[in-house]
Amino acid sequence: MMMTSSLLSEFEQECLSTQNLLDVIPEDRLNWQPHEKAMTLGQLALHVATIPGRNLGFAVDTQVQVEVIVQHPEANSKEMILTAFAKSISSAKQILSNPSDSWLEKDWKLMNGQGLIANMPCASFVRAFVFNHWYHHRGELTSYLRALNCKIPSVYGPTADVNPFQ
Repeated sequence: MMMTSSLLSEFEQECLSTQNLLDVIPEDRLNWQPHEKAMTLGQLALHVATIPGRNLGFAVDTQVQVEVIVQHPEANSKEMILTAFAKSISSAKQILSNPSDSWLEKDWKLMNGQGLIANMPCASFVRAFVFNHWYHHRGELTSYLRALNCKIPSVYGPTADVNPFQ
């Protein structure tokens, strides 16, 4: 059984890498998108900023409607992104610090009205749609930032721009 306490240290470490990426977002490029089917930089950055708190909230609630989970609002400022990230971190830490993690033993459901689309253990949802989903979109964000010639901070080690080991 997955315990929230075992996730908290991973979460706290990943917050720093995420903060470093969000800090280099060029505010004047929030409407930029690499392809017409892609999210804008502002949408992606806001999504990365809100995944932990938002998706952990879905896990604790044990279900979410499909129209809610697929929403990707547009950020209209870097301040909006950074504020959303701070709120998301606070919410996620509160959830992961709570000794009552019985919700992890329940099933999580993705609903379309009263219809069931997906069902999985909450612990699996947390790994896939909080942590792995967050890392996936954070990697996508580094690609956006590289395409915009931004200096890429260290995430897990050296980048072409930053070597934390020197």
